[in-house]
Amino acid sequence: MLLDQTRLPAETVEVRLETWQEVADAIRTMVVRGAPAIGIAAAYGVALAAARSGADDLGTLRDDVSRAGAGLAQTRPTAVNLTWAVTRMRARADAPHRDPAGLREALRREAEAIHAEEVARCHQIGGHGAELLRAGAQVLTHCNAGALATGGYGTALGVIRSAHRRDPSLHVWVDETRPLNQGARLTAWELREEGISATLITDSTAGWLMAQGKVDAVITGADRIARNGDAANKIGTYALSILARAHTLPFYVAAPTSTVDPGIATGEDIPIEHRRPDELGTAVPEGFGIYNAAFDVTPAANISAIITEHGVRRPPYAFG
Repeated sequence: MLLDQTRLPAETVEVRLETWQEVADAIRTMVVRGAPAIGIAAAYGVALAAARSGADDLGTLRDDVSRAGAGLAQTRPTAVNLTWAVTRMRARADAPHRDPAGLREALRREAEAIHAEEVARCHQIGGHGAELLRAGAQVLTHCNAGALATGGYGTALGVIRSAHRRDPSLHVWVDETRPLNQGARLTAWELREEGISATLITDSTAGWLMAQGKVDAVITGADRIARNGDAANKIGTYALSILARAHTLPFYVAAPTSTVDPGIATGEDIPIEHRRPDELGTAVPEGFGIYNAAFDVTPAANISAIITEHGVRRPPYAFG
């Protein structure tokens, strides 16, 4: 069962997925989105593939699981949590099992464990990050890195939620996050549900707010972090990091270690997803070219600290 994020905030609709192919389509079409959340969904998709397989021997069942894992891993290229979760599920499938029923049960339990662990990591991130915000802080965030994006609680919004519990005077500036408006549709919805004071702004307003002294810190999530601390996140994050640096404001990235990709040395090696031109809308001349990169990379030099479940890390970063 997934909460369809494409329907929020107008409608709260749950969708029931019966096959791993339906899970893959839900990830691809952003019914579920956010790096940790799509990793969790993919893990359940692998478990679903095993449950739905008619194989009565371990070899055939493992082949079905492998095929599902490969298909799920290809749905979105930037967030490393997706391949991380699928790799972990395939490793569980390759471990010794007595029979197909035992393998199916092991995969179900592994998917549930991934889900529970990711939520627990977010709570830890929230506790560590809250200590970075002063009383009465005004925090700017971009895209959606809340419970919707993480399977529960949130990374950037997890920090904000934890800080708000300590200090209800905290205020959040929410970038609308064009072109799909995840900030306006999803982050605003979550903050309203939590009763946290917040105001929506256009993406292009952020620099002016900083110039007026109305922002104390910027906090975002991440979809993939390279060994050196370069971090990919929703398009527009890089520009925010430059604005924060120009106004001597701290720029924080909050993400679980499942978002760290030790196999990538720098952000130059992070694959950037490009999405359909029509997501930018139709108010352009017919035949006019459209460039729709879904993510950008913020260099480690622009990141004041990276908050993981293990604590707050400062530069120079060296994730292994």
